[in-house]
Amino acid sequence: MKTVILAGGFGSRLSEETDSIPKPMVQIGGRPILWHIMKIYSAYGLNDFVVCLGYKGHLIKEFYANYFMHLSDMVVDLSNGTIEYQKGDVEPWRITLVDTGLNTQTGGRLKRVSRFLQDGPFCMTYGDGVGNVDIRKSIDFHKENKKKATVTCVVPPGRFGLMEVEGSAVKRFSEKTDNTKNLINGGFFVLDPSVLDYIDGDDVLWEKGPMEHLARDGQLEAFHHSGFWQPMDTLRDKRLLEDLWDRQVAPWKIW
Repeated sequence: MKTVILAGGFGSRLSEETDSIPKPMVQIGGRPILWHIMKIYSAYGLNDFVVCLGYKGHLIKEFYANYFMHLSDMVVDLSNGTIEYQKGDVEPWRITLVDTGLNTQTGGRLKRVSRFLQDGPFCMTYGDGVGNVDIRKSIDFHKENKKKATVTCVVPPGRFGLMEVEGSAVKRFSEKTDNTKNLINGGFFVLDPSVLDYIDGDDVLWEKGPMEHLARDGQLEAFHHSGFWQPMDTLRDKRLLEDLWDRQVAPWKIW
């Protein structure tokens, strides 16, 4: 089962870091937040990733192209120009890195990687948020409900949009309002390939047309997560995550 990670945005609200690197490469505890997200999925046996690149995407490519080298012992023989790698402690990940355009919106990025997503249900999340979401339970929930899309809903720390949910059915989705007393889109989706038909092109925001249409069609279910969830939108958010990691109490570290 594949996991799609949207990693192409500009991260303008975190410009202190993202002037030089893409937001998913901002480090928490010496590793990019993208790595932390992948470790969450990997803890549940999901090791096949499709990463949607955009702004400064070449830096993400370079990080993973050199990942094995950086984590392995190596012997460099200058006399004959050879390099011998000794096995390092690296993850069993297969990572497809796809340039989905500089200005493409979230739905458009998902549409651009559709050729990799035709084998069955897949997971999808954003490249800037972590949580101790039970991925396996969300997948089982999706399969049991037999709907096209499942979104993990969370109680917001504030300043986010809202979802109206009855039981497990999403009745209405509204992005980025001032109401912080309701459930919101926490990412960590499980989707059937048929959701790609709801996306017309690069300019489509996944959170607007597609999710709204899926809700109206009765095809969007909510998987409730009451545990830890935290996006990294601002420098304050980054410092919060860093503090949790440094104190070795990071709730998302389930591996």
